[in-house]
Amino acid sequence: MEPTATSTSSSVRTWCVLAHATALVGFLVPLAGHIVGPLVIWLAKRADSAEIDAHGKESLNFQLSMLIYNLIAAVLCLVLIGFFILAILHILNIVFVIIASIQASEGKVYRYPLAIRLIK
Repeated sequence: MEPTATSTSSSVRTWCVLAHATALVGFLVPLAGHIVGPLVIWLAKRADSAEIDAHGKESLNFQLSMLIYNLIAAVLCLVLIGFFILAILHILNIVFVIIASIQASEGKVYRYPLAIRLIK
């Protein structure tokens, strides 16, 4: 029975990592790419584990928050400061997603800074 528990735990952790890491697809697929990966993982696997549900919600909340911040920064591009803000937001997105993925691989739930908790 022990090997089954380990493989299940490993599978859950893998899905938790993917809930965060798939957000990086957004750098290849503009606009909704950051949201689609975490959304698909969360919708498909949230019923399998409370841990996957928590990681999926956290990742989605952060990516939705980043979308809102990017839209505001895009408007601010009219006064030039938006370009700087967009660059900072992209760097923060990469860094925080990598940190969250590492934390998920260690079995910890990462609380993203700057995330608006839209999905509870």
